[in-house]
Amino acid sequence: MEGRMTNSQEEIEKIAKQNFLNWVKLLDTKDPRQMAEFYSEDATFLPTLSSEFKKGQAGAEEYFKHFLKKDPSGEIIEQDVQPLGEDTYLHSGMYNFEVGPSKERSTVEARFTYAWKKNENDKWEIIHHHSSLKPE
Repeated sequence: MEGRMTNSQEEIEKIAKQNFLNWVKLLDTKDPRQMAEFYSEDATFLPTLSSEFKKGQAGAEEYFKHFLKKDPSGEIIEQDVQPLGEDTYLHSGMYNFEVGPSKERSTVEARFTYAWKKNENDKWEIIHHHSSLKPE
């Protein structure tokens, strides 16, 4: 594709790290609508603490209405970033979420896969998100 530069592995890893940090910071807002804005209109979403298959920003917003009540904070434990073409990458690994009231927090250990793509407005958005509890 003439005229477009692809991101190097190092660049895409920095982008992935920043996108995840932005996503985690937004958890603190407790605003499901803002969280949903990270997702594309046609995103697919298989969340950790739900048995439902969610689609698009509406599905993400519905999920975050419930998840944000758990006062989550997340941290990546292990990760890998794989470029999938121009302006698209797969970010996968393991993360832990602390959830619950301040005196009764518990850790949820989970696996994650995010597919991110830069949209027509040059903004990164999640096109697929799958997260599941880490097996014992």
